[in-house]
Amino acid sequence: MDAEINNRKGISIATHVLVWVVLFSLPYILSAGTDFNFQRTLKCSTIPLVYYTIIFYSNYFLWIDRLWFKNHKAYYIGVNILMVVFFVYINFTVRHLLFDTPPVRPGKPPLRLFVYLDMISMCIPVLFSVGLKTYERWAFSEDLHRLAINEKLVSELQHLKYQLQPHFFFNSLNNIYSLIDRYPEKAKEVVHSLGKLMRYLLYETNSERVPLSKEIDFMKKYIELMQLRTSDNTIIHAAFPSPEPSVMVSPLLFISLIENAFKHGVSASQQSEITFSMVMDQRQILFTAKNIYLPKDTTDKSGSGIGLINLKKRLDLIYPGAYQMHAEIVDGMYVATLHIAYKEQI
Repeated sequence: MDAEINNRKGISIATHVLVWVVLFSLPYILSAGTDFNFQRTLKCSTIPLVYYTIIFYSNYFLWIDRLWFKNHKAYYIGVNILMVVFFVYINFTVRHLLFDTPPVRPGKPPLRLFVYLDMISMCIPVLFSVGLKTYERWAFSEDLHRLAINEKLVSELQHLKYQLQPHFFFNSLNNIYSLIDRYPEKAKEVVHSLGKLMRYLLYETNSERVPLSKEIDFMKKYIELMQLRTSDNTIIHAAFPSPEPSVMVSPLLFISLIENAFKHGVSASQQSEITFSMVMDQRQILFTAKNIYLPKDTTDKSGSGIGLINLKKRLDLIYPGAYQMHAEIVDGMYVATLHIAYKEQI
């Protein structure tokens, strides 16, 4: 945010300098190649611009913040009336002394007309300064509001990710527990594999984006871990691409669908089949998890369903309007699909 504010200040200063350089130079540029009268240009353009500059920046740096935005508008108006009257008088005096302005002759516009025109022209920088300062104040408020929203989103994403990790660890411990008595050697393998997975969760997923190749390695290891628990009745198919290192995704998007497939698609008494596939096409990723539909008994309290709820919330925050997640039962198979756009690292 500090860098953005500094950039905004630098742009604002450069814009101010450029505008005044153009305003002071324009009369001389437009007079080039014509019957140029330096004295007239100085009297009618350059010297009044000096007054406008003083009025503008005295308002911009002093009176608007101290009076206008502090609800002392009557004082603000009074101060500017005094400034306008003062510079109108100074302008008339300078013209008379330096340029020896002749008195108004019959048929010429009356002197009060010039005074009125000077007063109107002196009010223009006042209005511009108020408008510019009001816009800058609004833009700064919008920046703060946007920063607060971003910080809220980051905090919520961190909360969801921290919520996902214990959930994943809890499910894995349940798998290990089911193996300890019957297959102690398998249980040891699972613990070893779980250590590798947790290392990825703790150290590789702190970034906003991770290479898709690392995410695929993580999913493959998890599928291998789950295969150690399943019996020969379960057939698992997995097909993943070999993406370029530049393909980046948000971490841990697909693992909930894989967990869900194993939780609901494995049967100890009947043949079951689970299929995972991922395809990429034109900066799009389509992930599909398919398993036999085995609805759990109402008395089965394993799993809280937090994984898919968590996934939906994260997708809403990370890919708002840029993802599609769908689940349906087709011919006794539960099919879940997740379609997202990926990003390449530049």
